[in-house]
Amino acid sequence: MRILVTGGAGFIGSEFVRSQLGADGGVRITVLDKLTYSGVEANLAPVAGHPGYTFVRGDICDPELVDSVMPGHDAVVHFAAESHVDRSIAGAGPFVRTNVTGTQVLLDAARKHGVARFVHVSTDEVYGSILQGSWTEEWPLAPNSPYSASKAGSDLLALAYHRTHGMDVVVTRCSNNYGHYQFPEKVIPLFTTNLIDGQKVPLYGEGTNIRDWLHVSDHCRGIDLVLRGGRAGEVYNIGGGTEVTNKELTGLLLEAVGCGWDMVERVPDRKGHDLRYSLDISKIRAELGYEPQVSFADGLAATIDWYRENRAWWEPLKAGLGPAVTA
Repeated sequence: MRILVTGGAGFIGSEFVRSQLGADGGVRITVLDKLTYSGVEANLAPVAGHPGYTFVRGDICDPELVDSVMPGHDAVVHFAAESHVDRSIAGAGPFVRTNVTGTQVLLDAARKHGVARFVHVSTDEVYGSILQGSWTEEWPLAPNSPYSASKAGSDLLALAYHRTHGMDVVVTRCSNNYGHYQFPEKVIPLFTTNLIDGQKVPLYGEGTNIRDWLHVSDHCRGIDLVLRGGRAGEVYNIGGGTEVTNKELTGLLLEAVGCGWDMVERVPDRKGHDLRYSLDISKIRAELGYEPQVSFADGLAATIDWYRENRAWWEPLKAGLGPAVTA
């Protein structure tokens, strides 16, 4: 199988590329990545010499480039997106352009060149916020941030290409990811690296917002199952099954790094901050046999250790972020 992976130099995309090529199943991968601030080509260094790996630097919003790269691929796995909520609140334009227009450009090229399967990777944030229970794939979309609204738009566009043109499109929606190589503007790497350096961490409001945490390797395992066995035109939730408040998560990180609550700085709550995310993963479990394999305790400990041991990776990236932001 020859796969075009968009955003393959990012956190989740690079994990997918490394895992696919590491499995040695005859897969060939072309990574298309613009290498914006969060796209780090060093994330792909472990597979840079693999005979099945090709890297193309470019923008998914460039129709001519995408049209030149698309031919010969059996599948597209589409990770490329602007994904940081705080940045979308500050300015929505890049999110609409990349997440909606970029998806449209890819879908048109995939349709033109007869690509057999298009996996569109999305987020649980398109559902909005839920006080009780968990979202199924049939839940109405009610995004609350410019980021999640742009992802909801791209989801609907992808599914429309299935219904209108008969394209083999599948959408995945994941919960909050964590793990190694995550860009240090997101909450776990930001807090971890701040604490390692003796800096305070910014906690929104009272820290009562709840997120379902999913290790990046489990997420990519779920995407692989959907790529190979998901039904065309369907949506599959991929969750981790561990719901933790932001305050509880902060406490775990403080304990792991050996710091106290004096290292926490309360900051005003984010605009439109969703209170709780929770995915029902019954569908992917029943149809494709998905189960998260990495416990949150083990995954978080391994993630913290990775950031301790890989300062040379994150320190230059963090230096370019400017004022601290959180997720």
